[in-house]
Amino acid sequence: MLTKPYAIVACALLCAGAASVMNVAAQSGGGASPSLVVRGLPDFTELVEQVGPSVVNIRTSEKIKVRAPWGGGASGDDDAQPFAGMDPNMLELLRRFGMPIPQMPKAPQGAQKQPPAAPQEVDRPRGVGSGFILSADGFILTNAHVIDGATDVLVMLTDKREFKAKIIGADKRTDVAVVKIEATGLPAVKLGDVQRLKVGEWVMAIGSPFGLDNSVTAGIVSAKARDTGEYLPFIQTDVAINPGNSGGPLINMRGEVVGINSQIVTRSGGYNGVSLSIPIDEAIRVADQLRAGGRVARGRIGVEAGSVSADLAQSLGLTQAKGALVARVLDDSPAAAAGIEPGDIVLRFDGKPIEKASDLPRAVGSTKPGTKTTMSVFRRGKMLDISLVVAELEPDDAKRAQVGSSDAPAKPSSSPYAAAAQLGLMLIDVSEANKKEFKLKGGAQVESVFGRAAAAGVRQGDIITAIANQPVLNPKEAEVVLSQQDKAKSIVLQIRRGPRGDFILIKPESAAK
Repeated sequence: MLTKPYAIVACALLCAGAASVMNVAAQSGGGASPSLVVRGLPDFTELVEQVGPSVVNIRTSEKIKVRAPWGGGASGDDDAQPFAGMDPNMLELLRRFGMPIPQMPKAPQGAQKQPPAAPQEVDRPRGVGSGFILSADGFILTNAHVIDGATDVLVMLTDKREFKAKIIGADKRTDVAVVKIEATGLPAVKLGDVQRLKVGEWVMAIGSPFGLDNSVTAGIVSAKARDTGEYLPFIQTDVAINPGNSGGPLINMRGEVVGINSQIVTRSGGYNGVSLSIPIDEAIRVADQLRAGGRVARGRIGVEAGSVSADLAQSLGLTQAKGALVARVLDDSPAAAAGIEPGDIVLRFDGKPIEKASDLPRAVGSTKPGTKTTMSVFRRGKMLDISLVVAELEPDDAKRAQVGSSDAPAKPSSSPYAAAAQLGLMLIDVSEANKKEFKLKGGAQVESVFGRAAAAGVRQGDIITAIANQPVLNPKEAEVVLSQQDKAKSIVLQIRRGPRGDFILIKPESAAK
């Protein structure tokens, strides 16, 4: 029997021999199917030498007014003040982990107060982050949250030169920011093609986690187009990203920047194996606008969108579960002016296919305000092309209308509609006030709900505007359509719930049991 050291050597020899056999088999083309060529682990040293000089450390501070302890402030009170001059790395750690930030001490009990003095303005560090050089003349890309609230931004290059940076612009919706330093001949990064990036591909990050400058970590692309933001489909990786890495580059094996490291999914505040990066093509589109005008102009059409399930698609006659379901159309919006209705399913916008709900705000947001475009919608079994003019998304959206109505319709003692009752619906006419408020021609309002309808999600007060793609203007029309439906199949209701629209699928009695 071999001792442990010899066993390890023997295992290594056997493994090497097996690897050689597999390699020969792969080269000879033997076997029924081609073998995968397993490559060795990548060497990142050349990438670090190539890209490292383009990565910068960013430290931010804010100007605050402080007073000497125990009565030196303008008000003469004894409220504690935060320490100024705290090490930024420690401050970043305390903020990230939710720990209290040290305060200026209060006066001991009984201590004599000093005469009030004018507060002094000092710089208080806010945190640390990373960035990378976009152009040789000093434009630098980073995250908006890295510089948020800062009055001073200090950029340090790998050669230890420090520059005070000017904030060109920041966009919180995409978490992208551009700053500028007065320097020339800087080593700019090369930008990669995100479309060529593949899941499983090796990538590398360089940044300043916890203030440790030019730290290098590596991993693979875990997923693409991860929907965690309204305007951005993130790149997910398992590259170690920690506080301070924000704003640094995600680099492929060709030495090209493919993303900006932006977020981590964590329960502890540190790296847990899921890191998210902003695709560089999306970031550059934002950066170009920031450099041109200091802000980003986004399109707006005034709808709220939801997803389309497979059951809903089948019930409506769609061949695939795709598109964005219009849940609500805002008043005085381009969509309202164009005639878009709650319940419409958007399948294309400005020629771009809309596969899922999150595609719509991205397509609209990337459209220049003032553009006249076409939106293709599926409405009650028909395809419609609707023209509209895209407006500009304002920083603060208009206050949303209140859901529901103050008009309480009179309740009859009984309902004559048997087919509706079998589903669990007691229907009444829609009041004139509700028609006017929600811009409806008519419908059948749910007075009370029970049974299968209640289980499917129908609520009291909902207004049914269509059944099985057939419009209904009153309870009588709803009863006629319901009585014609196959009891062995699901029934889809198009409803209005206050200003919002939706579809509800009521399954047959056999399936409900």
